[in-house]
Amino acid sequence: MTVAVLTGVPGVGKTTVADEANETLAEKDSEYEMVSFGTMMLEVARDEGLVEERDEMRKLPSEEQRRVQEKAGERIAERAEETNIMVDTHCAIKTPEGYLPGLPEWVLRGLEPDVIVLVEADPDEIMFRRLDDETRARDLEATSEIATHQDMNRNAAMSYATLTGATVKIVENPDGGVEEAAEELADALA
Repeated sequence: MTVAVLTGVPGVGKTTVADEANETLAEKDSEYEMVSFGTMMLEVARDEGLVEERDEMRKLPSEEQRRVQEKAGERIAERAEETNIMVDTHCAIKTPEGYLPGLPEWVLRGLEPDVIVLVEADPDEIMFRRLDDETRARDLEATSEIATHQDMNRNAAMSYATLTGATVKIVENPDGGVEEAAEELADALA
């Protein structure tokens, strides 16, 4: 089975792009089960009584985040034995203590991704998307911080590829470009 890791900074639109790409893939009988790494982590953290809301997880101590990551990775790896998996996640997570790898080595070894796809957009566009998203309690960041986060994601993705042999694909998702970004993602995964 194929394991694709889909990543991007919060607010870049990766979940929207993935959902649309998966519709195209389903028409080609190449459908992927969408698995949100953050949702899987939330399930683990809730099961252990650590958090109630998703956005609270990044405020957990790093050691707790690492342990929750490992358990979430184990659950996803079990699913990947049965079907194509697209893991919606973050390469680098900005925490109060600095950037934390979204997929540390112990998670990557279990997942063994075939491809890592970075969804990117102009930092100004991302900032405005975040401001318009009333469904999440996102931290405010300057566009320079968003650009740095995207750079950290690229660096992390190449490090992950070095550890696993996966390829790295960058898909641009400018404002109004979801259909094109989804088509490019579907082509990369078909």
